[in-house]
Amino acid sequence: MADSLLKNKHLLWRAGFGVGINQIDDLKNKNSKTLINELFKEESFKEITYDTPDPVSAADYMNSTAPAEKKKEMQRTNREQNNELNLNFLNSIVNSKEQMREKMAFFWHGHFASRVINPKFNKQLLNTIRKNALGNFKDLLFEVSQSPAMLNFLNNQQNKKDHPNENFAREVMELFTMGRGNYTEKDVREGARAFTGWSYDKEGNFKERKNLHDEGTKTFLGKTGNFDGSDVLNIILEQKATAQFITTKIYKFFVNEKPDHDMVKTLSANFYNSGYDIKKLMTEIFSSPWFYNQKNIGNRIKSPVELMAGIMRILPMQIQNPENLIVYQKLLGQMLLYPPNVSGWPNGKSWIDSSTLMLRLQIPQIWSGLRPLEYSPRQDDDIDMGMKSRETALNKSFKNPNITIDWNRIEKLFAHKNCEDYLLQNTHSLDMNSVRNFSDKSIKMNIINLMSTPEYQLC
Repeated sequence: MADSLLKNKHLLWRAGFGVGINQIDDLKNKNSKTLINELFKEESFKEITYDTPDPVSAADYMNSTAPAEKKKEMQRTNREQNNELNLNFLNSIVNSKEQMREKMAFFWHGHFASRVINPKFNKQLLNTIRKNALGNFKDLLFEVSQSPAMLNFLNNQQNKKDHPNENFAREVMELFTMGRGNYTEKDVREGARAFTGWSYDKEGNFKERKNLHDEGTKTFLGKTGNFDGSDVLNIILEQKATAQFITTKIYKFFVNEKPDHDMVKTLSANFYNSGYDIKKLMTEIFSSPWFYNQKNIGNRIKSPVELMAGIMRILPMQIQNPENLIVYQKLLGQMLLYPPNVSGWPNGKSWIDSSTLMLRLQIPQIWSGLRPLEYSPRQDDDIDMGMKSRETALNKSFKNPNITIDWNRIEKLFAHKNCEDYLLQNTHSLDMNSVRNFSDKSIKMNIINLMSTPEYQLC
């Protein structure tokens, strides 16, 4: 029974964001096949959006002749809409029953990393990724590559015949599909020529501008023809290196940062032969006995969003100021919609440094109201757009997170259970006597202390 509990926790952390409070009662006895089916169950797709109203004639605000106060208003609206998108995505991560869809979307959100100011473009890309998260990689790749957010972020609107811009073509190959070493600089140049004219209008609709497209013959990855962007993406998908690259990255994120090359080879071949069926690949991973090997359990450092979401899923909480959660994302180094660059967020030990580790260990106490927040967000002009006064205001308002936790419900739920069995993936290195010595013997303090251990940082 303990074995099935460990396996089910492992599955919930890797195929979702940890154990939800409603899953605790029957987690010990649940068959892993049943749990996989529950995790993969897809309901009718709901877009993530924002309710913040668009200002009147928003499209005119950012042109060079618009008055300064109009531009300022537009910047404020953009920021509010992006914040709302961020929080609505986080809410979906925490509360959606479709945990596998949201976990996979979270993975793709880091894989197809983009950082643009326009909230409409961000919303469109985020929902494209969520809609196709467990679908077909070809559909996902095409829709992302034709999204205004990505075309804007990677400068493809500047990619014109006679003046090709190679940025988009390079990143599509290096980061999104094949990885370095599987193409040449000539392929980048020829690929860029094929993508000339790929652009979008101000409403965010994809446009192929024929007058800007290079109609000449190109030789790309060993094939020659009058290629356009769609041809290039199809040729990339014909390469087994693409399936290998994507599968390796998925294995490192969902299974183990040290890939088992034989496993990856098999998974990659099956992924390629399935025509890039993502759901099939993930089902194969989570249904395989090796996924539940001890070496794959509790070996990943939770990313900041995973850490926060995991706490929010198991502790029933009311958050009076949800915008606080954006500052915690920023303090911990992972702000949804704001990847550091086109490579996305680095994983593993990069999440831990002297300042973030202390805050990570203290979050359970801060959110429980036992200690104040004593950290300030790092300055980031890209995110704050130079709004230093906003930074000061944030620091004042975030000393108290205004979170109410229903500890009575938790006390009842864990009355006859060992808290550590449900909160930790690996208790071998933990001295439970020490944890209890720091507690007043209440379930509340036991849980707060367990969540404040280094072991809780792992999943």
